[in-house]
Amino acid sequence: MAKEKKGVRLEHISKIYQDPKTGKDFYAVHDANIDIAPGEFVTLLGPSGCGKTTILRMIAGFESPDEGQIYLGGEPINDLTPNKRDTAMVFQSYALLPHYNIFDNVAYGLKIRKMPADEIKEKVTRILGMVGLEGMEDRMTNQLSGGQQQRVALARALVIEPSVLLFDEPLSNLDAKLRVDMRNEVRRIQQEAGITAVYVTHDQSEAMAIADRIIVMKKGVIDQVGDPRTVYYHPVDEFVADFIGESNFLRGTLDEKDGDTGIATIEGHKVEVDGVSAHKIGDNITLVLRPEGAILADEGVLRCKVTLSRFMGSYQNYQVMVGSTLVKIQDFNPKMHKIYEVGDDAFVQFTKGDLHAL
Repeated sequence: MAKEKKGVRLEHISKIYQDPKTGKDFYAVHDANIDIAPGEFVTLLGPSGCGKTTILRMIAGFESPDEGQIYLGGEPINDLTPNKRDTAMVFQSYALLPHYNIFDNVAYGLKIRKMPADEIKEKVTRILGMVGLEGMEDRMTNQLSGGQQQRVALARALVIEPSVLLFDEPLSNLDAKLRVDMRNEVRRIQQEAGITAVYVTHDQSEAMAIADRIIVMKKGVIDQVGDPRTVYYHPVDEFVADFIGESNFLRGTLDEKDGDTGIATIEGHKVEVDGVSAHKIGDNITLVLRPEGAILADEGVLRCKVTLSRFMGSYQNYQVMVGSTLVKIQDFNPKMHKIYEVGDDAFVQFTKGDLHAL
């Protein structure tokens, strides 16, 4: 019989620490509300010190919330020790047993549970096949590459069949190319296992690549929750827009408005904009323009002067000045486009759909 999938729910969770310098209490996490569906892959994303790892450790039971309640599959788990929770953690450091081979590292948790030897062998063999380590059971962990060690750590967590798999920046010790390969593997394995996953990272591209939903955190609070496309194209504030990818911030004044559409003045130019229903005529307004959402042209919306032009293979990287505003542009497939050089006068061209009003 297949094991029932379980979700995770945090209700008004807060964690208070004491600043060792001042002796004053502060919120590492403040009033966090999160509802993770069974089988969902959710990423906690934010800079160092934002509270994402603290939330993960509270779900795992390594930290206790000072306020609020955590539920796993509808069951309150605040009072349960880590070993009593139906969760498993994949650590940044892998935490492998150096004197054990791959099989014994993966089987360790099952042996602690006093499972029969034949059942242990069946489970370990199946999980090693899932993570691509079949046939390597007898190899010692100090003979493995970083990526292979990560697979062992993942297999060890999966083999005990937890309802929730927790990842604490598991790929940060790998080189850039291997990180990309492994994040795809982590996502594939999570989907194949059908397991609920909570993944902590400060790497926005990693979060975008693997998550069903992203939870962006800032200074202990949840700033925005949404699927990758929503968070990228519709950030709720400048922090999210700047943290998730690159952004240009065009500042101006809203001159006209008709429902959700309006006209803004940016550096002396009239620009058609959407998403202004919350603004009033005369308001100062900030518009987010992604670098790939604009191109340079001989005619367009904003007159500019080119200050940087670099061929990057798949795109031409530009920096231009629109009045006193620096605008970054990534013009993809430049082989088919006119190339502008430093000092050239041009126009930044985009549509109102490329803008997002904050």
